[in-house]
Amino acid sequence: MTKRSATILVRVPGRANKTDALRVGLVPLTSEWGGGVFQYSQTMLSVLADLREVRDEEFVLLADGLSDADPLLNGASWEIAALNPPSPTSRILPHVKNIARSRLPSRLREHLSPLALRLERRGEVPSEPGPHRRPDVRSWFEGLGIDLVLYPASMPLSFEAGTPYVLAVHDLQHRLQPEFPEVSAGQEFALREYVFRNGIREATVVLTDSEVGREDVLNLYGDLIAPERVAVLPFLPAVADLVSLDDRERVSRKYRLPERFLFYPAQMWPHKNHLRLVEALAELERSDGIEIEIVLIGSKSGEIRERTHAELLSRVRALGLQDRVHYFGYVPAGDVGALYAEAVALVMPTFFGPTNIPVLEAWALNCPVVTSDIRGVREQVGDAALLADPRSVGAIADAIRKVWLDAELRDELIRRGRSRLSLYTREDYSQRLSEILDQAGELVRGARERAHV
Repeated sequence: MTKRSATILVRVPGRANKTDALRVGLVPLTSEWGGGVFQYSQTMLSVLADLREVRDEEFVLLADGLSDADPLLNGASWEIAALNPPSPTSRILPHVKNIARSRLPSRLREHLSPLALRLERRGEVPSEPGPHRRPDVRSWFEGLGIDLVLYPASMPLSFEAGTPYVLAVHDLQHRLQPEFPEVSAGQEFALREYVFRNGIREATVVLTDSEVGREDVLNLYGDLIAPERVAVLPFLPAVADLVSLDDRERVSRKYRLPERFLFYPAQMWPHKNHLRLVEALAELERSDGIEIEIVLIGSKSGEIRERTHAELLSRVRALGLQDRVHYFGYVPAGDVGALYAEAVALVMPTFFGPTNIPVLEAWALNCPVVTSDIRGVREQVGDAALLADPRSVGAIADAIRKVWLDAELRDELIRRGRSRLSLYTREDYSQRLSEILDQAGELVRGARERAHV
């Protein structure tokens, strides 16, 4: 294998390739602060590290500051090239102010929030401006010999660079639930529309985490992409399915964990619904005399999350729960598995789906699950979780009461969770990802042949 660019940091001898083998770039999220998208990137890289042994593609990791020792890489060796194109955000913002208006498909209305319905009736769902083009980045990719790029998260770089790509679309909640400021405040709605409409329209293949996610893409943007180019690649749990007793004891000492507690790993976004969760704990104390402690982890950085965290602390004080609500902020990935394993249950009353990685992690670590009775989540969990209306404090309290008091129910939920987790394995993920690479490769080669006719 010859060196393509001076930016290459690591070179790994490849297997003998066919003459038409593609050179595939990957742009992972490299910070653990990225939560689920970081875990998604880590899973994809881990599986691709194995697939390299049996596939013909050459893979290049496009990321800054990585080495073989980085935990993202799980100990695998990669060819790595620095990814350092300038941020396009400053050029997008002036452009999105003058956006056209469009109407949502009528078939989607049954799934919309009240605010989204009002916006739809008024015709106030914006469509995006046309994409900026970045020939400098495209030339840079060409210099590296990149034929196709995998993006585990939606980003403007995908379509602005103009190199064929596979794009993961994890949720479209800015269209479904725009009442949440984290997906709509300020320029956020218009920026998301810019990213998703252009990203989906120009993608070689779009990845979703579920059939519900695929349905959302086709309902909202089906005029931009053919159904056969939207593929489903479900999540895998990012934690190991075994946590040692030593690790559990270490984490218990480190955080001074209560003897019994509920667990909720979630950044301090409004849609994560922390306020109703602590209201439910207060209701259980008032109605049943049950005093329950809970451990919360997740980032509170940024204006919206800081405000949400402040509102939560204020409400906790007003409810007299200061000694029972434990917030640890960001927790290293190596400690999270033990928190699941030590918890009585995961309680996740989120408003967003369509699927959520913490549910899978809880199942993998024998932790019962209480989560939201909403579209997407219902399909994800089946009968392997207690479901509660996330808008109802009483419903959340009822589900918590059941899982807290009933050991047999907890054992049954653990059994069902493990059973459901076994329906989709690492081997299944690997097979699907391999098929997606085959499909994308055929489309890239076909486009190349047509361009030369």
